[in-house]
Amino acid sequence: MEREPGATSAASASLQATHVYVMAVICLATGLSMGYLLRGTLPTVASTRTVGAPTLQTGPAVARNGSHVPTLDQMKQMADKQAAPLLQKLPSDPGNSEVLAQIGTIYHSSHQFREAAAYYGKAVQADPSNVALRTRLAASLYRDGDVDGAIAQLNQALKYDPKDANSLFNLGMIRLQGKRDGRGALAAWQRLLKSNPQLPPERKATVQKLMADVLTTLGEQHAMQGAHRDDGHPSNSN
Repeated sequence: MEREPGATSAASASLQATHVYVMAVICLATGLSMGYLLRGTLPTVASTRTVGAPTLQTGPAVARNGSHVPTLDQMKQMADKQAAPLLQKLPSDPGNSEVLAQIGTIYHSSHQFREAAAYYGKAVQADPSNVALRTRLAASLYRDGDVDGAIAQLNQALKYDPKDANSLFNLGMIRLQGKRDGRGALAAWQRLLKSNPQLPPERKATVQKLMADVLTTLGEQHAMQGAHRDDGHPSNSN
C-alpha cells in the first residue's frame, strides 16, 4: 500500500535526526568510529556522504586552519608510495596476512577503500578465522558502498566469535546507516550488551544512547502510522 506523504516525510525527518546523532557519536574524538569499542580495531574516518556515492574533489580543499587538504588522487599517490616496500614482500610470500593487512590499512586510511578491501580480502583468505581482519574488511567494503558485502563479512566474523563486540557494534551501525533497519540495529546492539558485560561504562553508555534514539524514532513512526489509520488513511504496513 502507498505511504501517506506526510507520514513519510515526518518519519524520514525523525530517522535523519537519528543518523545525525550517529555521526556525532562517531566523530566524538580522533580515532573513534565504526569498530572503536575495543582496542586493536582499525579506526575509520567518519563520513556523512551517502554510501556508494563517490566523493569527487578536483582541486585542493582548504582546512579550517588554512592548510591544504590533499585530494583523493594525491592521497592515493601517498598511499602507493607508503605501501611500496610492503608490496615488494608479497611476491616471495603472497599469503602473508600481516603484510596484506598492513597494506589494507594504508589504503583505508587514505580513503582508497576499494584497494583496502582488496588487500583485506586477501588477508582474510590467508587467515579466515581472524575476526579482526574480517571487521576491517567489512569497514572498507562499507565505505566503498558494498553494504551487503560488509554485513556478510560481519556475520561470518560472528560465526567465529559470536560475542565479538566490534563486529556486533559495526553490524548495528551498518544496519542502521546502510539499510535504514532500526530493528536490525537494535538486535545487534542488544546482543552486544548481553554478551559483553565487561564493556567499559562509557562505551556501554554510547550504545545505550544509540538504542534509545532508534527506539524513539521507531515509536514515532508507529504512532504516526496509527494516527493515519485512525483517520482512515492508508498506512505503509502490509
